[in-house]
Amino acid sequence: ISSTKTTAIGGISLGCRALVLATQRGISSEVSSEVDHRLIDPVTGYSRLSKESFGQRRRLNRMLRVDHAGEFAAVRIYAAQKKILQNSEDKKLLDEMEAHEQEHFDKVSDMMKEYRTRPTALLPVWDAAAFALGAGTALLGREAAMACTQAVETVISEHYNDQIRELSQPDLAHLSEVRRKLVQFRDDEEMHHDIAVEQGANNAPLHSVLTTIIKTGCKTAIELSKRI
Repeated sequence: ISSTKTTAIGGISLGCRALVLATQRGISSEVSSEVDHRLIDPVTGYSRLSKESFGQRRRLNRMLRVDHAGEFAAVRIYAAQKKILQNSEDKKLLDEMEAHEQEHFDKVSDMMKEYRTRPTALLPVWDAAAFALGAGTALLGREAAMACTQAVETVISEHYNDQIRELSQPDLAHLSEVRRKLVQFRDDEEMHHDIAVEQGANNAPLHSVLTTIIKTGCKTAIELSKRI
């Protein structure tokens, strides 16, 4: 095995180890203080700051916390890939996709402030794992980097579709502006997926194995970020 591939595999392994560590932490303790109970009226059960009940606000907080973590990780993946592929013709494409993810991250961050949502405590873990994943796949070649985008965006598009369906329910109809933004995010993620396929993602070495590992990692990160 070449030194480059060894380094790439090492980077991906580092990301996996970070994910395992986070999983162990999630099993041992789940953080339940998703909403500041001082903001809940003890008589009505509704937030003192908005129309949401405690249950509705809890659902929204989980959505935003996961989306914040996911968009942050996406930015870090592209940042790492750009460092490896900075002299290639793919850098412009990576710049464009990273800009979309940064826009998503900024908008979710604003919604986090508006709805007083705390970020996941695992953000430093996702920082390391995402950067290692981005660097590792880029070191395996441009097709592997595109396969990474393909796998991540498949999971994230499905995730946003689930949230959009939930926000379409009558009891969350007043959150139509949040839903509108998530539709935009979903559409951008689907576009990134299609671009990755056009750019040869399916030609990546060990494509099926690589994308399965990445998808599993993304799904695990989503569940952990809801709770911690």
